[in-house]
Order: sequence, then C-alpha cells, then structure tokens
Amino acid sequence: MVTLKPKNETAIFSAILAALLFGISSPFSKILLVEIPPALMAALLYLGAGIGISLLNFIWKIKSKDQKEAKITRSDLPFVLGMIALDIAAPICLMMGLTMTTSANVALLNNFEIVATSLIALFIFKEAIGKRLWIAIGLITFSSLILSVEDLINFSFSLGAVYVLLACMCWGFENNCTRRLSIKNPMQVVIIKGFGSGFGSILIAISLREYTVSITYLLAALVLGFFSYGLSIFFYVSAQRELGAARTSTYYAIAPFVGVGLSFLIFQEIPTLSFLIALFIMIAGTYFASCEQHKHLHEHTSVTHEHRHYHKDWHHNHEHDEPVKGDHSHRHTHKALVHVHRHTPDIYHFHMH
Repeated sequence: MVTLKPKNETAIFSAILAALLFGISSPFSKILLVEIPPALMAALLYLGAGIGISLLNFIWKIKSKDQKEAKITRSDLPFVLGMIALDIAAPICLMMGLTMTTSANVALLNNFEIVATSLIALFIFKEAIGKRLWIAIGLITFSSLILSVEDLINFSFSLGAVYVLLACMCWGFENNCTRRLSIKNPMQVVIIKGFGSGFGSILIAISLREYTVSITYLLAALVLGFFSYGLSIFFYVSAQRELGAARTSTYYAIAPFVGVGLSFLIFQEIPTLSFLIALFIMIAGTYFASCEQHKHLHEHTSVTHEHRHYHKDWHHNHEHDEPVKGDHSHRHTHKALVHVHRHTPDIYHFHMH
C-alpha cells in the first residue's frame, strides 16, 4: 500500500507565506515612490529579488552537494521569455497605479489576479473551475468594479485602478507561464525573473529618464524586493507545483488584505463606504475561492520528464539501481494510471474536462 505524503499541506503553507510577504509590498512601495519613479521602482524590486535569491542559492549549493531540483532547459525558453516580459509590464503598471490612488485600494484590487489567473487557466490551459470558484470570480469582479469607479453618476473609472487591473491581468498570464516552470528549481526561476525583469525595467526607466540620487531609498527598494518579490515568488512557485495556478492564487488571495491592514496603519487612511462594501464582497469572494473542491475519475497518461520528486506517492514507483531516500531529481517515466481522489491541477493532474 502506498502512503501519500502530505505535500498539499506544505504547498498551502508556502502559498500563504508567499501572500504575507507580497502583502507588504503595496504600502511600503507607496512610501518609496515619493522618491523613486515607477519604472525604476519596479526594476529595483525585481533586482532585489534576483540578488537576494542568488545569494541564498549560492549558500544552499555550498551546504548541499546533492542536486534535488531540475534545471530550466532550452525547451522552457518560450515560457521563460513570456514570464520575463509580463514581469516587466505588471510591476510598472502597479507602481503607476500606486502613484494615482490609495495604497489600500491598490492592495485590495490586487485580488483581481485570482480572476485573471483562473480564467486564463481555464480558457487557454484547460484547468478546471468549479461552482465555488465561479462564484468567487463573480464576487471579486464586482468588488473590483466598485473600487474602480471614480464617479458613479458619470460612470468614469479611476486611472490608477485601471493600471492595477492591467497589472493583475499581466500577472494572470505570468502565473500560468510560471506554472509550466513550477517543476523546475524555484530558486532558478526567481533568479531569472529577478534579473531578466529587473534589467528590462531598468532599460525602460533609462529611456524615460527616471532616476534618484537617494542611496537610502535605493537600498530600501532592493531589500523590499528581496522579501516581497524574491522570497514571495520562491514560495509561490514551490506551491504551484502541487496546487496548480488557479488554486495557488486562491490561497495567495490573503495578500491584499495584509496590504489593506498595513495601509490603514501606516497612512491612517479612512475607508469610504464604497471601499467597505467592496472589502466585504472581496472577503466573500476569497472565501469561495479558497474552499474550492475537485474530485472525479481521471486518467494519467504515461509521461517522461525531470523534476524533484520522492517515492512515496502514486506517481513515482519507478526503480533505481541503488536505493534512494528522500527527495531527488532525475529523468523518469510515469506509468499510465486511472483512479479517483480529490486533487488540484498540479503537475500530475493537467487533464482535460
């Protein structure tokens, strides 16, 4: 009898930790944007992520000689390029939005990323969406609409909110690109994201002649980038390999509420009636998204690939010439299998519905 290791619990914890770390980004970025222009700020956040995770990866390699993670290969290049391009556009849009509207509004609107990620996962990558997630999509969209309308009589939209929604759509596509890379080394994914998107944003900042002479603000932005982007992305990618793009984004949905709470504490912002209505609708939407369940008879076709795995689940029962304990990485083949159990659209459950 095969004993199932509780990987999902670890993945859920990683997704929540990623959310907490990203939740601090909006209010603290708002403070730094007083001195740092938007495109430059976006560049510094990703460069901070790349530099910080590179140092952690270097330390990790010194302490651990065993290769437990699969490396990114040439076949992954289309998803890598898509990830970098979208990670250049998204934070610039977000920083632009932060300069035009309140930090609390921006933080709460970030939840629209659930809608974007889920719908893109459905229509392009054929992930399943259940009844509860559809309810969540409707509620979050309605809440986002309330937050985006600037003048109810003339039905005009806040430009700052539009920029944030554009950022969420970019990250929705990016999340699904990253999902294809989630079986690879998470640190390598973050390093490529950090330096690729960081230098791309730097070029845009230079072309726009954006700069600052404050070393203190520059260093603060790099540190913020390491925690709120670098470590957050690392834990997010780690969670995606077990939960899939749509499910990971639902647990990640607590990030906006962390940002809202910090915004009220830091800026002493007084919430409007429309904001409070949107907040309660968003909480309801997040609840329905987080309690999504999925179970049916499904088939696993035979597939050969390389990723980090262990030999205590239904999918990794291949043999080695020498005994192997714990997690490890090598090219291996999954045998065809048909069974019923509760599952998420992870790397093993990418089937049609």
